[in-house]
Amino acid sequence: MKKALRVSLLASLIASTSAIAADQVTFQLDWLPGGDKAPVYVGIQQGFFAEEDLEVSIASGRGSTDALTKMATGQSDIGSSDISALMAAKAQDDVPVVAVMPYFTQAPHAFFALKSSGISSIKDLKGKKIATSPFTSSNAFLPLVLKENNLTEDDIKLVKSDPGALAPMMITGNTDAIIAWVTNTALFIAQAKEAGKEIVEMPWSDSGLSLYSSSLLASERFLEERPEVAERFIKAFAKAVKFTYENPQTAGEDLHKMVPEVDANIVAAQIKSITGLVFNDVTEQDGFGHFTSERIKQTWQYAAEANGLSQDALDPETAVNSRFFK
Repeated sequence: MKKALRVSLLASLIASTSAIAADQVTFQLDWLPGGDKAPVYVGIQQGFFAEEDLEVSIASGRGSTDALTKMATGQSDIGSSDISALMAAKAQDDVPVVAVMPYFTQAPHAFFALKSSGISSIKDLKGKKIATSPFTSSNAFLPLVLKENNLTEDDIKLVKSDPGALAPMMITGNTDAIIAWVTNTALFIAQAKEAGKEIVEMPWSDSGLSLYSSSLLASERFLEERPEVAERFIKAFAKAVKFTYENPQTAGEDLHKMVPEVDANIVAAQIKSITGLVFNDVTEQDGFGHFTSERIKQTWQYAAEANGLSQDALDPETAVNSRFFK
């Protein structure tokens, strides 16, 4: 009896010590939970973070600027955000945040319209009313993609609305088209289908806008003070990304378990629809999870032009720290 008690106490002590030993990490979202955010939920539900002795909490975000601010001020340790927004912020204020791993190696920006509108290409948007969110990084790149298609901002009527209202505005005809990320395609298709309608997707990456986009970013303080924790997190996150896109339905269910209001099937469909943003010719050439100097420079050229900044305002290599991804 005494021996059994000692074994039980020892087991409890080991379990307690393991719980205490788990390193706390706060992950910062840059937007609402959806298919593109699934990896961090997968990492928790599948135990990838636990395997690295990490306990991860998730903080909500409202756009790239909000996410960057929270990481820069130490409210969060690591998270997802647009690397172009990071570059622009560092060029203007040298925020203490760096990109540690690319996630989307192609930009997710796109126009959407109803098939019945007759709009089938970006050139068809001339003279049309287009709705966008005031928070999206897409707005900075809008002039560039319009220029690629021989249009200017004067050729369209741009209105800003809450992101949740964009699809309903398009479906009800209150706007001719909307600007959103292709991460929303599955949701828009489902919403349009309920109204007996179909949508047309016009990705900006098909119009020459080829660059790094959503990336894994981290506060410099986190990397400096807890480098080994950062390395373990990035290792687990990379594993979660691969699992997510190999198992979209399971990933959708993992996210749903933690955020019940998000439909698992919609998340699975979103993951399937955006696989090409994560795994594509860029990752085939450069390898998964690796930045290249050439593409970092190209991304900064787009970001500088989009934000009206001089190319000399930033050495883009200073926005990246790749040494934590093995």
